Amino acid sequence: MAPRILCVAEKPSIAKSVANHLSGGRVNTRNIPGNNYVKNYDFDFSFGPPWGDCSVTMTSVLGHLTGTDFPLQYKKWQISTCRELFDAEVITEVAEDKQPIARNITQQAKYCKALFIWTDCDREGEHIGSEVRQAAREGKGGIEVKRAVFSNTERAHVLRAAQNPVPLDDRQVSAVAARIELDLRLGVIFTRFTTLTLQALGGELAEQRVISYGFVVDRYFRVKNFVPEKFWSIKVLHRREDIDVTFLWRRHRLFDRMSVVILFERCLAARVAKVTKLQKKPTSKWKPLPLTTVELQKLGSRFLRMDSQRVMKVAEDLYTKGWISYPRTETDQFDRGMDLRRLIEKQTQDNAWGPHAQELLNGAFRQPRGGRNNDQAHPPIHPVNYVTLGSLGDDERRVYEFVVRRFLACCSDDAKGESTTVEISYGSETFFASGLLVLQKNYLLVYPYDKWESSQQLPQFTVGETFEPTEANMTDGETSAPGYLTEPELISLMDANGIGTDATMAEHIAKIKEREYVMTQGGGGAARGEAAGRGGRGGRGGRGGRGSGGVGSGGNVQQFIPTTLGVALIEGYDSIGLDTSLGKPFLRKEMELKMKEICAGRKSRNDFVQETLEQYREVFVRTQQHVELLRAACRKYVFGEAAN
Repeated sequence: MAPRILCVAEKPSIAKSVANHLSGGRVNTRNIPGNNYVKNYDFDFSFGPPWGDCSVTMTSVLGHLTGTDFPLQYKKWQISTCRELFDAEVITEVAEDKQPIARNITQQAKYCKALFIWTDCDREGEHIGSEVRQAAREGKGGIEVKRAVFSNTERAHVLRAAQNPVPLDDRQVSAVAARIELDLRLGVIFTRFTTLTLQALGGELAEQRVISYGFVVDRYFRVKNFVPEKFWSIKVLHRREDIDVTFLWRRHRLFDRMSVVILFERCLAARVAKVTKLQKKPTSKWKPLPLTTVELQKLGSRFLRMDSQRVMKVAEDLYTKGWISYPRTETDQFDRGMDLRRLIEKQTQDNAWGPHAQELLNGAFRQPRGGRNNDQAHPPIHPVNYVTLGSLGDDERRVYEFVVRRFLACCSDDAKGESTTVEISYGSETFFASGLLVLQKNYLLVYPYDKWESSQQLPQFTVGETFEPTEANMTDGETSAPGYLTEPELISLMDANGIGTDATMAEHIAKIKEREYVMTQGGGGAARGEAAGRGGRGGRGGRGGRGSGGVGSGGNVQQFIPTTLGVALIEGYDSIGLDTSLGKPFLRKEMELKMKEICAGRKSRNDFVQETLEQYREVFVRTQQHVELLRAACRKYVFGEAAN
């Protein structure tokens, strides 16, 4: 009798797709008791050594099976128990709504030789795999456990993964388990303490549960405290061969008017300008790097009229349907052995970008640029199969088209052009004019998200010649405030400061909007330097576009405006004088780095958890001692009371 293998995927759609590929379509489908979404798929498959010909049951979970919480005695919100939660017991158990799924795995494992895990190949997927392993061992304690390594659900890729099982990575499991415990402890402790402390102030705060978040408020204060400065400059214009040429001042601008007046008068006194430098040289606009998760979120927010969380949801749907590769990756370099031409060939049938794909196959193909990042788990995001845009929903169409065009751009040549610079001496000052002529658009032909256009054409100039400028003007202006933080900028800051992972950044951003820490608006919507009113759930004003987060009216990227409560929390925590403020990213960044150390085997889970708890325990104690500063900031910003 053939041995039986239990395969478990992270989602029902992946289970169905993998089962169809491995079975060749010859599969028997069974429902499971207690859940309408998860199915069991029975079929035969030859795994090769050591398992050989096997009977297979393929099923799935729906994300995490288990949840963590404190015992019942800590359910009630009390300031007096907050400090105890640093050391209280943490209970991990199967969530109530996931129990039928766990029972199904336990039951199926009783009759199986091995468990073959098909969860996503990242830290979170590894931890979900460990939860599946635990459920399977409830049914058969000594069951062999392996996992599949795959980054898309294309048939050939799935077959290779099925025949090359590897062990589950328990280091990654430990890293995620540590993060889950810390998120529970620290989230509950500081949320309860802050909320209960501020509820005592009454008013709107009496019914809010709050968190803090710093980048948006930092930018808000830069806008609010900005003082414009007056500046002056000189501009020279000359008309030749029916072309108006503008020469810009090499100094750019000065903030002292009298100095500019003196320099301008010297220019006028000189009457003639002399060409001192003429340079023509080839130039290029580099094609983009292969696509990572962070770049997909940033550019999706900027160009696709949807927020980062929606972009990731759509990308995951496209992945589970088999159209694109796994969308959670830090890798921005394609492996040299990857057959990119085969992927390009699948796109030749499209009316919009098919001709460009065919040109690549006809000899225009260039190896993609290689970035500096490789997570050793997944390739850059790329199309796996072709699908007509008409068969996709609106959001799916935009994301799929972006992924395809980005991939084809990566496989194209850089755009080529010629730049010309003319430099003149006028009086004692130097001015310059530049021109660009685009000669070959190359990747720009298929990638409209980048712009590189020919600029003013310069007439003929000769080094050493002199001429009398047609016009010279002294101009003035003033510096302008920075804009409020946009979603692409926030993602970049989170990435640079190690806040979250490529998989969780969009969730963090959605959370600060959900908690009413920020509101969103199209560019230029609110008065500069004004924090947004908090709005409400039933009568205190609008939410400022909650949940849209895409491109606002006029095509502007959404900006984040902090609520008065958000400003109060950040200023309050900063004023407490902590060595590391809760409003700054450093503690969270350190946590992310320590998780990587666990994955590399250089730190244990227990050491990581205890070190982190000690850091936050010090923060908590100091916050308790100076809590009046937090209350004062809320009185100032939320209630408009003057500081004493």
